[in-house]
Amino acid sequence: MRHPLDIVAMFAALWLLASMVLDALTPKELTAVMIAVAIGPAIIITAVFYYLRCPRTDFAVMFAALWLISDIAIAFISPKELPHFLIALGFVPALLIGIVLHWQRFQRRHARLPLPSAKRG
Repeated sequence: MRHPLDIVAMFAALWLLASMVLDALTPKELTAVMIAVAIGPAIIITAVFYYLRCPRTDFAVMFAALWLISDIAIAFISPKELPHFLIALGFVPALLIGIVLHWQRFQRRHARLPLPSAKRG
C-alpha cells in the first residue's frame, strides 16, 4: 500500500532533483528557486494522481502535459531567452508517449484483423 508520507517524500525529492538539474542547464539568471516555483504545481498534481492510482496510460499522458506546461512556465519567468534544446526538451515526454500509444494501437489493430480464408468464393 502506498503511504502518503512515502509519496510526499518521493515527489519532494523528485521536485528538488528536477529543480537542481534544470538550474544547471538554464542561464545563470534563472535560479533554482524560480524553477522550483514554476514546476511545483505540476509536481503536486502529479503526486495527487499517483496517490489516487490513476491508470498508467492516463498518468503518463497527464505527466507529459504537466511537463510541457512547466516548460512553458519556466520560459515565461526566465529573464533571459532559454536555449532551444530546453524548449525542445519540454516536448520530449509528450512525443515519446504519443509514439508508444500509436505503436500499441498499431499492434492491437493487427491482432484484430481477420486471417485470410482458405476458401475462395
